[in-house]
Amino acid sequence: QVLLEESGGGLVQAGASLRLSCAASGHTLGVYSMGWFRQAPGKEREIVAGTTSGGTTYYSDSVKGRFTISRDNDKYTIFLQMNNLKPEDTAVYYCAVSNRWPLLKSSVGFWGQGTQVTVSS
Repeated sequence: QVLLEESGGGLVQAGASLRLSCAASGHTLGVYSMGWFRQAPGKEREIVAGTTSGGTTYYSDSVKGRFTISRDNDKYTIFLQMNNLKPEDTAVYYCAVSNRWPLLKSSVGFWGQGTQVTVSS
């Protein structure tokens, strides 16, 4: 069992920045990739960004150049720095871990509870 504790969501105006954090605890030995998904109302959950313990990263096209994912391997913690936020970034953001790469919805082993990000225009 891996527990994921997320923090950092909130309500901001377009153009602002937010930083999400996710700390994994429990049986983390098998965790290889960590990342963020998001789900807007009425839409499917989609990957935002992911990273491996070796430093490989992935970003969806919609956030490339605006979001940065980083990882503290010693603490099994990841961060998502979100800059120049847009109203279309509004969603619940979920932290996820997997023992595989790429980080796909189908390969996620554990999910966080989600944190709301709301961007007003």
